[in-house]
Amino acid sequence: MAQLGKLFFFCGKMGAGKSTQASLLAKQYNAVLISEDAWLAAHYPQQINNFDDYINLSRQIKPFIKQHVQLLLATGCAVVMDFPANTRQQRSWFLTLCTELGCQHQLNYLNLSDEQCLSQIAQRRTEQPERAQFDTEAMFYHVSKYFEAPTDEEGLTIVSLASAN
Repeated sequence: MAQLGKLFFFCGKMGAGKSTQASLLAKQYNAVLISEDAWLAAHYPQQINNFDDYINLSRQIKPFIKQHVQLLLATGCAVVMDFPANTRQQRSWFLTLCTELGCQHQLNYLNLSDEQCLSQIAQRRTEQPERAQFDTEAMFYHVSKYFEAPTDEEGLTIVSLASAN
């Protein structure tokens, strides 16, 4: 039987540097990088106008993503998922994806202060003006209401990372 790949995924508030870290880890491990933002943009162009749209459409692609990722992991390929694992429910989905297959995983936790995240969001707005509609302080606080830091009780392999931004 072929060795299974390893799944890498991320937890951190909006602006913590999850996408930056995902790109770095994908290069470091020569892994396939799968971005939720890219999948949503490709499958639902111009259809995400608010947070509820994002939640709904994100939910719709999960079954396809899960199957795709499990097929990649089954070949021995390392996979880096630039998807949020910011709530217990989201992390449970990742863990189920791995336990069904029996592969290893690594949750990369970026534990930055609100001030650090907001500073990085302001910088991102300048560098990526197309994101300015959603990269706001108000959106940060709205999304942060749902954030749940990971705990040992969740049964995850957690690695704390410093932001690369």
